[in-house]
Amino acid sequence: MHLHWLKPLLGRPAPFVTVHLDASPAEVAGESGPVDRWRSVRRGLERDGAPAALLDEIGERVASPDGRRDAHGRVVVADAHGVVLDRVLRAAPAASRGNFGPVPALAPVVRASEETVCVLVVAVDRTGADLRWVDADDGGDRGPVTETVDGGHDDVHKTREAGLERRGQTRAEDSWQRNAEAVAAVVDKRVRDKRPGLVVLTGDVRSVPLVRDALGQHVRELAVEVPGGGRGDGIHEEAFAERVAQAVVDFRRRRRAEHLDRYREARGRGEGAVAGLDDVVEVLRRGQVDELLLSVSAVAGALADDHLWVGLSPLQLATSRSDLAAIGVVDGETRELPADVALLRAVVGQDAGVTFVEDGDVEVVDGVGALLRWADDSTPSESVPSQSGDAARLRTV
Repeated sequence: MHLHWLKPLLGRPAPFVTVHLDASPAEVAGESGPVDRWRSVRRGLERDGAPAALLDEIGERVASPDGRRDAHGRVVVADAHGVVLDRVLRAAPAASRGNFGPVPALAPVVRASEETVCVLVVAVDRTGADLRWVDADDGGDRGPVTETVDGGHDDVHKTREAGLERRGQTRAEDSWQRNAEAVAAVVDKRVRDKRPGLVVLTGDVRSVPLVRDALGQHVRELAVEVPGGGRGDGIHEEAFAERVAQAVVDFRRRRRAEHLDRYREARGRGEGAVAGLDDVVEVLRRGQVDELLLSVSAVAGALADDHLWVGLSPLQLATSRSDLAAIGVVDGETRELPADVALLRAVVGQDAGVTFVEDGDVEVVDGVGALLRWADDSTPSESVPSQSGDAARLRTV
């Protein structure tokens, strides 16, 4: 799971208000809705000293309907100048809560976001496609929720008149192909710019394979075909939505299993992965991390209680102030952050991903491990001395 949506928070001025809200609508008359839950959270934030102006702005956001009628969550983060992040989450928190402090309280929000997958649904026919974003965040940064792509070639019907059948079929098939290529070009660009987790292709049975074949390799790897959708009338929307929801469930399971399998294999080889807070901090500082693995129990305990030292850059982090000074960070630019916050900050700073693991899934020393993008002779290793030369860090696999 990539955290590019957290980038707007990097470098913002403290203090921060973080609200993790159950935004589910009231099911029956008289039941508490999101506005009532927000009032309860606000009272706690007022006691903690959060500025009234920031709380008023968050309240206005919460009072504005997000368009969802099912159970769901919402996270709002404001810095000293106002709301910076407003995101809808698939899962509602067990309890709504707020935090006012020097850094955003994002660990539980990131955990909840693992269940939220942004999906681009591409409904195709022989003339073009409709693009629709599903589970996009509510911040408006994705552009239009729906978009129509006109392929531009309208000779899409095969002619069966005597003597002209072959030529008509060729023209029609050529138009299908060109329209599919036009759709694929737009989908490639949207995926490159907005980075959805999954691309669902649906619609005309002849056109869907043409669009898929015309997509770039990266987008083809994200794409799945889901029958039952389309551009015309007569689509059973509820049944199609259920198929899309199942595709998302399958995607989440597949994504998590792939990361855990890669980590096990890399640990077995003794290269391509590291475990333990010291080694993970080092590879994060060097921009080597592809996927950070965090233990759910450690995030709720040791990593939340432990601290790391950081500089102005997300990749300036260390386990001690002296280690941070050793890489050239001067005293006036240092501060101490909770370990989970500092780790997530470094992940965002290098466009890495995060996977949460339960106890027993894989071995993550100190509750943390990392899959690497690259490695060299100075990369921390469990089989050879690392850059620090600290032999005590060597462990037997």
